[in-house]
Amino acid sequence: MNFLAHFHLAWPDEHLVLGGLEGDFHKGSLPGTLPAALQDGVALHRAIDAYTDSHEQVQALRENFPAELRRFAGILIDLSFDHFLTRHWDSFSDMPLASFNARIYAILDRHSALLSANAASMAERIQEYDILGRYHHWQAVPESAARIGLRFRRGNPLADTETLLQPLIPQLEQAFLNFYPELISFCQARRL
Repeated sequence: MNFLAHFHLAWPDEHLVLGGLEGDFHKGSLPGTLPAALQDGVALHRAIDAYTDSHEQVQALRENFPAELRRFAGILIDLSFDHFLTRHWDSFSDMPLASFNARIYAILDRHSALLSANAASMAERIQEYDILGRYHHWQAVPESAARIGLRFRRGNPLADTETLLQPLIPQLEQAFLNFYPELISFCQARRL
């Protein structure tokens, strides 16, 4: 899952939302290394990632990726699942997506001092470029992948994923629709 799904699964707890972002940046053990307000959110983020990566539907979906992208399938699945979350938002939330995004941006802004420098910088970029709103357009998936690929040391293997991903769109969407309700149930059970 990428930003939008992590925020949605953490909603409405503001500290879980913050941890949903910080989880991409905090490495290592949790007890005592983060403000208590963020620890539960980072733990939830990690549980979501582990559940997603080990889920049989997601593993089967990875096998359908072209060989040259299979190593990066997790990244591409996460990005595309955020896209499909926006497309099917009304099935998973009573709040309009634009209102949800505005509330997330307000939370990130209001509590930025709790975030690490890298997470705070990402929070600024998410807001500045309305990244949550951009997910509604499929093109955001290959564009985001290309930006992520810039972090690799030996060239950008994600520079041109559009053509290779195009045939997978129906499978990605169906996998999302099958998987996401299970992930919601998993997160709800964790929070009881």
